[in-house]
Amino acid sequence: MRDLLPAAQGEAIRVRSHIEAILEAYGYASVDLPIIEHRDLYQRKLGEELAGKVYEFSFGGRDLALRPEWTASVLRAYVAHLQDQPLPLRLSYSGPVFRYERPQRHTYRQFTQIGGEIIGGPAPRADAEALAVACAGLEAVGINDYRVLIGHVGLVREILAQLGLTERTQGILVWGLDRLRTRGPEVIRERLHEDNSEIPAGLELPPGIDESQSAAWLLQTLRMMELDLSTGTRHPEEIVARLLRKLRRRDEQAAIDHALTILTHLTSLSGPPATAMPAMAAMLSEYNLEAPAYQELGALVELLEAHGLDAEHIRIEAGLGRGLHYYSGMIFEIDDASGLQLCGGGRYDDLVAALGGRGRVPAVGFAYGLERVVAASKLTPPPSRRQHVLVAPVTDDDYGYAQQVARQLRAQNMIVTVDLRGRAVGRNLSDAARRGVDVVVIVGHEERQNQTLVWRELARHHEQKMSLDDLARMGQAG
Repeated sequence: MRDLLPAAQGEAIRVRSHIEAILEAYGYASVDLPIIEHRDLYQRKLGEELAGKVYEFSFGGRDLALRPEWTASVLRAYVAHLQDQPLPLRLSYSGPVFRYERPQRHTYRQFTQIGGEIIGGPAPRADAEALAVACAGLEAVGINDYRVLIGHVGLVREILAQLGLTERTQGILVWGLDRLRTRGPEVIRERLHEDNSEIPAGLELPPGIDESQSAAWLLQTLRMMELDLSTGTRHPEEIVARLLRKLRRRDEQAAIDHALTILTHLTSLSGPPATAMPAMAAMLSEYNLEAPAYQELGALVELLEAHGLDAEHIRIEAGLGRGLHYYSGMIFEIDDASGLQLCGGGRYDDLVAALGGRGRVPAVGFAYGLERVVAASKLTPPPSRRQHVLVAPVTDDDYGYAQQVARQLRAQNMIVTVDLRGRAVGRNLSDAARRGVDVVVIVGHEERQNQTLVWRELARHHEQKMSLDDLARMGQAG
């Protein structure tokens, strides 16, 4: 974590205000939500990689966590308070999140996310809007050399559903996409092998029996093998269910090998839509696979053109995973020219129902990492139009009048401080120069008696005496 000192904080505020202005212009209404949530909000929704980075603790008999990301919290608030609102509902947010991350470039364990969610917005139009708004926010802070990487979790799921795999195996393969893309299929094989490592040797299910018969047979077999199921924290039925899943996965090894072959091919598809989309169509045809999500992805690319996005920014990345378990469709990341990820998001049509909503609601969202956007921003600070004034009372008796003058100056939109330390005029002048103050106003006994002041402009080395009425007229003229 880090301290954000005045200069860096000023830059962060400028960048954030520009992004928030874009979100407001697109009709996103701002919400603010608690930093602390119930831990179970994140345990099952984030995926293993991010769930392991959550700061969690118990207090007052409750299992709690510091917010590691905003989407689950926004959807929790929607379910609790906003289900009667007309859809689509556009919501925006800005605030700190906490993750126990490995230190690296512009990565902090407390950082700020700014983002938006379109609840009730169907694909592909809402997906295109989310991408367009995300790009508009970057352009608003001077980042124009970015790259949009687009994948589609739904397409991967549609492929795996046709290969005879269990839901659990499909989940491991889907959320191992990034590892498969960067490290190869052996990493996924090792993960699946680890899950099968607890199966007793020689244990095989009889053919042709259903799940309940398999569970009963397995429980009886384990007892006949004199394996003690009463030790540990798991109930015997839970142990049997776990072993049954692993036995089923061992039986589907041929299907897993076929799936890894297909996914390895899929994750190699990367490039501009003009080349990546035909390559994907050819791959689906080669393996005789149906994937309606392919058509949705193609429609999304066309809609991005309607939003005015330059095709040179867009890249199809079929192996993109992002690691969050709640994604169900299009997913994306936006990198700067150096490869630093600035923004990411995707579609999560099942999350409202998973959090106790009245039904399935289509939704899509995105979030910037503010600190990274600030690092990449080319936003030029605007020249300050507000004069910075130091009011320096000569003696303690002049302090009250100094405050009167300061109030009048602030009413004219100036930044005004009053000397608190009772320093001599010369010390105040040198201190003001060090701090970049524009004007020093000096008030002493004579000025207090005559309702006047000494106005000294440091840059021009110009000094004049004026009355409070002159000061008021100067403000009106400005």
